[in-house]
Amino acid sequence: MFTGLVESLGKVASIEMATDSAVITFESVPFADQLNIGDSVSVNGTCLTVTKFDSNSFSVDVMTQTLKLTSLQNLEKGDAVNLERAALVSSRLGGHIVQGHIDGTGSIALLAPGEKWLQMDIQFPGELMKYVVPQGSICIDGVSLTVGSVADDLNQITVWLIPETLAKTNLSANKPGDLVNIEVDVLAKYVERLTKRDN
Repeated sequence: MFTGLVESLGKVASIEMATDSAVITFESVPFADQLNIGDSVSVNGTCLTVTKFDSNSFSVDVMTQTLKLTSLQNLEKGDAVNLERAALVSSRLGGHIVQGHIDGTGSIALLAPGEKWLQMDIQFPGELMKYVVPQGSICIDGVSLTVGSVADDLNQITVWLIPETLAKTNLSANKPGDLVNIEVDVLAKYVERLTKRDN
């Protein structure tokens, strides 16, 4: 489980493609030497398992299905990624409950700078819109954000990025059309399941 509060940025060092999987190595990772084999790390919101590490980097195995279903498919050497280690039971849950299980991908529809914030409109898959509410929680590329507004007619949501978020995550590098990972609030999915089972 994660909080959606990005711990640090890392950089893609290499991507080695195989028939049905890939090995991706991330470098410039401040906490690399504190990892263990088998640890879960959220990479742009996708929960991945550490298979190798040293003092500066770590590697993960990624199935091609995961690549197809997430924005990891577009990663290239040198790209910055959002990183977060699994939450400790003793830590404050500053963001919201994030599982690292991507529900789908969206694309950046609009970026509009303001005086102290950046408006980001995200084109959503239609089937995920029912899980999103204004002032609710959403996880975009591993970043816990508050939904500013919802445009059901356009299948779009708006989030507002403050300078702190832009400084500490890779969302500042996004351009219109870029693919992003989406994880909706798991509580909404549980409520839907419960109400369906009661009918």
